[in-house]
Amino acid sequence: MSVSSSYKLFVADLFAPFGEVNVRAMFGGGGIYHQGVMMGLIADEQIYLKVDEENRPAFEAADRPPFIFERSDGRQIAMSFYLAPDDIFDDPDALISWAAGAFAAARRAAARRKPGKRRG
Repeated sequence: MSVSSSYKLFVADLFAPFGEVNVRAMFGGGGIYHQGVMMGLIADEQIYLKVDEENRPAFEAADRPPFIFERSDGRQIAMSFYLAPDDIFDDPDALISWAAGAFAAARRAAARRKPGKRRG
């Protein structure tokens, strides 16, 4: 999983209609952050957005697959990020809608964590 510097810049520009995002390096890929909350990830120059029980049905209806992480022991784990729909690339309103849902899911996930407990 890798992400070029130019793709990170592309993602930051792409999300401009939604608001400022920062792309931070992580495990060879990138995390997409808005207001300090990770709402997406980049893996192999593909964008995945955060999902939970509230917005997952929209991703499933759009036939978008989850990000699959392969552990060192070969087991595969579906993560709570789904491949972004193609319409985000040419429709700013669609981008805003999908990004807002991902950001809301990320905020709900952060709120469920116990105060003082960090992941990672």
